Amino acid sequence: QVQLVESGGGLVQPGGSLRLSCVASGSIFSINAMGWYRQAPGKQRELVATFTRGGSTNYADSVKGRFTISRDNAKKTVSLQMNSLKPEDTAVYYCNADYVVSDGSMRYETSWGQGTQVTVSS
Repeated sequence: QVQLVESGGGLVQPGGSLRLSCVASGSIFSINAMGWYRQAPGKQRELVATFTRGGSTNYADSVKGRFTISRDNAKKTVSLQMNSLKPEDTAVYYCNADYVVSDGSMRYETSWGQGTQVTVSS
């Protein structure tokens, strides 16, 4: 069983900052990719920022220059620093991880966190 637990969401004024964190725990042998997605009301879930399997970062165009993703492989955590927040950043933010299961099967799995609400409003 693998769990992803997010923290750090909340209400912030336009132009403000928030930092989201996600911790992975459970039967993980190794994490291949890990990052953040978001879903606004009435819209599809979209990529925000991720670390790819090769270790590079991938950002949505709408957040480039404002958001920064970071990770600590040893602690199995990924964080998202969000600056210059805009009302259109309002959404539920989900952590996602692609990993190899540590049960000897070496199979790949993907898991999602429960989501954390980010609201940008004055």
